[in-house]
Amino acid sequence: MSELSPFLEAAVRTATPLLLAAIGETVSQRAGVLNLGLEGCIIAGAYAAYVASGAPVAGYAAAVGGGLLLGLTFVLFVVFLRRDQVIVGAALTMLGLGLTGTLFRAQGQTGALVATAEPALHVPVLSSIPVVGQALFAQPASTYLAVLLVPVVWWWLYRTHHGLALRAVGESPDAAHAAGIRVRRVQVVAALFSAALGGLAGGALVLAQAGAFAEDMSAGRGFLAIAIVALGRWRPLGVALAAAVFGSAMALQFVVQALGWGVRYELVLMIPYVLTLLALVLFGRGSAPAMLGRAPENASS
Repeated sequence: MSELSPFLEAAVRTATPLLLAAIGETVSQRAGVLNLGLEGCIIAGAYAAYVASGAPVAGYAAAVGGGLLLGLTFVLFVVFLRRDQVIVGAALTMLGLGLTGTLFRAQGQTGALVATAEPALHVPVLSSIPVVGQALFAQPASTYLAVLLVPVVWWWLYRTHHGLALRAVGESPDAAHAAGIRVRRVQVVAALFSAALGGLAGGALVLAQAGAFAEDMSAGRGFLAIAIVALGRWRPLGVALAAAVFGSAMALQFVVQALGWGVRYELVLMIPYVLTLLALVLFGRGSAPAMLGRAPENASS
């Protein structure tokens, strides 16, 4: 039991950036927009958070701005110019990784850049519960925000007119256009929301988890978040459960190190990526929005 509490705490904290990015990607994909540039948004947000890390609020605001910068580029090429979503997303991922790496090296750095870490917020009484108290009720504010976004986004998607409109765009943009829905506007908002939360995830990675910035520190989390959306069946509650599974898998490396198990470190690091492949093989498109990754032919409003 003594080892379980630190593991749960690490699992929740590790899952936070994944959940933030995956919730944003869920909204984007529900509108039919596959933001494959999410990895670039995360690393851009991480670097921006480091640059403005004098205070956590400023760091997170900068992280959102960093994600939105790439998101605006993505929107320009995908929503307005109707270019291939996969190609544009892959290009923006490489741009984000390359640009932050260049800025990192331009500072003459060869190791991690230390940032001002976000303190944990302890909920009175609840944080003292044995085993799960520290894991669930002694986390940074970004973790509470990520958890709060799950029911909020669920309610917005399934209980509001705007959420219905967004889902309609993802299923049949031409029919949505005929019903008076402004398809491009919906896709722009959805894609920018995904980019903003991707940047916020990068900020959480620096300010709440690592406490430092390092080159390529996103380490495929954007692609993991996309897999989490598929594993969660494009529903916020399912996405939250999938993020918890992936976060636990990534936190196993800390358990292996702490207990001194005779398992190679590289094998433990492979677990989240093996889960990604299994999720894609077992679940495929499934209940994915019909127009996911495809540009509508006629809807132009």
